[in-house]
Amino acid sequence: MRGTMIITTTDTIPGATIEQTLGFVSGNNVKARNAAVDMLAGLKTIVGGEIASYTKLMNDTRQVAIDRMVQEAQAMGANAIVGVRLASSEVMQGCCELCAYGTAVVIS
Repeated sequence: MRGTMIITTTDTIPGATIEQTLGFVSGNNVKARNAAVDMLAGLKTIVGGEIASYTKLMNDTRQVAIDRMVQEAQAMGANAIVGVRLASSEVMQGCCELCAYGTAVVIS
C-alpha cells in the first residue's frame, strides 16, 4: 500500500495495519463569495433549484482544504489519514471557511 495517500473517514483501513500514529493534521481554506454571483443567486432563490456557482465554490474550497491536509500528512511521513472530518463555517458575511482534519498514520 505504498504510493498514493489513503484518506478515509473510518478509524481503520480494511486489509491494512496501522504501524504508527503520527498525529493530528488539518488543512483549511477561506473563500469569499462574488457580489455579482450573489445577485444572480438571489434571483435563483425565487424560482428554486441548485445554485451551481456556490456548489462549485464549495467543491473547490473543500479540495484545497483536503490537499493542504494531505501535504501536512506527507511532510510528517504519513501514507494514510484516518478519521477524516470536514467542518465549515461562515467567518464573516460572504466568507466561508472549510476545514479538513484527521489523524496521519503509517500503514502497511
